[in-house]
Amino acid sequence: MALEDFRPNIVTTNLEKAVNWARMRSPFPAAFGLACCAIEMMATGGAHFDMARFGMEVFRASPRQADVMIVAGRVSQKMAPVLRQIYDQMPEPKWVISMGVCASTGGMFNNYAIVQGVDQIVPVDVYAPGCPPGPETLMNAILTLHSKITSSELVQDPA
Repeated sequence: MALEDFRPNIVTTNLEKAVNWARMRSPFPAAFGLACCAIEMMATGGAHFDMARFGMEVFRASPRQADVMIVAGRVSQKMAPVLRQIYDQMPEPKWVISMGVCASTGGMFNNYAIVQGVDQIVPVDVYAPGCPPGPETLMNAILTLHSKITSSELVQDPA
C-alpha cells in the first residue's frame, strides 16, 4: 500500500496543539461572585445559555480544581487578600475573566473601600464590559479566552 492510501485516515498535529485543544474544551471555572454581576454569571450557567458546550457547566467550589476564575462584581479592600489567596491556590495554567465594570475599573464606586480594578490584585486575561454584563457578554469573554488558550505556548520562557 502506498502513502496515498493512508492519507485520509492520518491525523497529524504537534503536542502543543493537542494539549491546547484539550485545555480549551474543559476549563473549570471558580466563581468569585461579589455583587449583581454574579446573578448574570449564574444565568449564564443556566439551561438557556448552556455553558456545557464549552465544558464549563460545573462551577468548582475548590480553587484547586479550577483553572478559570470569573471575578464578577466589585472587589472590596477586605476581599482583595481572599481573591489573591484563591488565585494562588489554583493550579497552573490559570486564567482570569473580569466580569463587569466594577471588577474591571471600580465602576461608580470611586472610593477607598473598593479596589479600582481587579488587575491590581491578579492578572486579568479577558475583560467582560457592562453594568451588569449580560450572559451574552460573558459567553463572548469565554470565547475570547478560548482563542487565547488555543494560541498559548505550552512552555513559556521566563523572560
